[in-house]
Amino acid sequence: MSDIAPIIEMKKISKQFPGVQALSDVDFRLFRGEVHAIMGQNGAGKSTLVKVLTGVYKQNSGEMLLEGKPIRPDSPLAAQKLGINTVYQEINLCLNLSVAENIFVGREPMAFGRIDWKTMNREAAEVLSRLNINIDVTRTLSSYSIAIQQMVAIARVLDSSAKVLILDEPTSSLDEGEVAQLFKVIRKLRDEGLAVLFITHFLDQTYQIADRITVLKNGTFVGEFMTDKLPKLELIAKMLGKELSEFSYTSKGEQNKGPSAAAKEGGRPPALTAKGLGRHGSIAPFDLALRKGEVLGLAGLLGSGRTEMARLLFGIDGADCGEIMVDGKKKAIGSPHSAMMAGIGFCSEDRKSEGIVADLSIRENIILALQAKKGAFRFLSKTKQLEIADKLIKELAIKTPSAENLVSQLSGGNQQKVLLARWLATNPTILILDEPTRGIDVGAKLEIMEQILNLSSEGKGVIFISSEFEEVIRCSTKVAVLKDKVKIAELQGADMTESGIMHTIAGGK
Repeated sequence: MSDIAPIIEMKKISKQFPGVQALSDVDFRLFRGEVHAIMGQNGAGKSTLVKVLTGVYKQNSGEMLLEGKPIRPDSPLAAQKLGINTVYQEINLCLNLSVAENIFVGREPMAFGRIDWKTMNREAAEVLSRLNINIDVTRTLSSYSIAIQQMVAIARVLDSSAKVLILDEPTSSLDEGEVAQLFKVIRKLRDEGLAVLFITHFLDQTYQIADRITVLKNGTFVGEFMTDKLPKLELIAKMLGKELSEFSYTSKGEQNKGPSAAAKEGGRPPALTAKGLGRHGSIAPFDLALRKGEVLGLAGLLGSGRTEMARLLFGIDGADCGEIMVDGKKKAIGSPHSAMMAGIGFCSEDRKSEGIVADLSIRENIILALQAKKGAFRFLSKTKQLEIADKLIKELAIKTPSAENLVSQLSGGNQQKVLLARWLATNPTILILDEPTRGIDVGAKLEIMEQILNLSSEGKGVIFISSEFEEVIRCSTKVAVLKDKVKIAELQGADMTESGIMHTIAGGK
């Protein structure tokens, strides 16, 4: 394929936002008749690159070529007129309209000043037949499955001028059978000569559908690879920005210095047990056991289901099946409040929108969860609030002259400590920490991890999520490995290494 000119070529693309270099000299090629996947962790630049290609963002430097000619679309509509079409993860369809109306919305065939319904329904059926979909196009879209809705979204952007189809996380809400149906459609379009750009976090799906893979890391180009020439383990290493040789097994004596010996030996009683807990379209049913004094690490690539598992355990998302036991007693956890009352705390990975309240003081932020647990009619006095806040500020070494300062004035690391303080104020039995070290400096990371180990030594059960395998291993007693929204293994002892996690994700032993 190297002798064939690419239909899309992006050369040395750079994109800056205030204080952030999102892309730096990134190259990308897309050929006719191929499915090309872009892979990378959070912050890799996948979404930014696609938004530059589709005219959502303007690059600061670099050039884009379509069929060898320079292009610079200034809007998604301009990109669509060039033949570059996108179907986003959140399908932008009108569920109350018919299938045909959704396909032709804004460009309905007209006759004598009115919509030509007969023609529209016939042409809608014809474009769907191109995708091997035979359905009643006069029925409302809401009467069909998410998979069919996804097909309708693809059909809407396909016409004679379509040259490139970009699919942004198209399988995120589909079950296994629906994914297989979608992949049949993608392969058919590929075989007809369409160029397909496939964005996904699912490792196995990438190897099922993609002919070529481009890997990005922190806004930089790592490499372009033919899928059948790139082993899964090597892809994982490249996404993490390391070489395979860097992942070596550590000696037993160097592992897991932090968690208590009693916890390792299973001498502590259970803190939390989940049996068959799951949610359709979110995460497959799983079993999980956390003892008091343990740190249970959740490891996996982006989109593996770590956050979905945490949200289910804390009651943010309702479970479709299974049960949760806390301290050996079955608990109905259907909301964050019920989770708090059961002794569970949760620090979200999204510190800005789901964590700190920027307009409130450090004291007010720390006291929020405790006050919510007590209820509106058991108001804590300001004196008591200050007493609790000052104590936790001291214990966690939060750098601030006063508890009354706005939390927005703190550094990212200190804001993260405030969130940890918020939940420590409730004296939880179990604490779930989702990416508590993301986006903070090295010193603050070490302090946070030290606090995690301190909590386990005090007998609390901690679930720790981090995209950095090294951090997970350093803090955890055992590690649950997730892949493509499924818990696939638990590692302990000599198997609990970066290499062990990567081999497990890749499907090796």
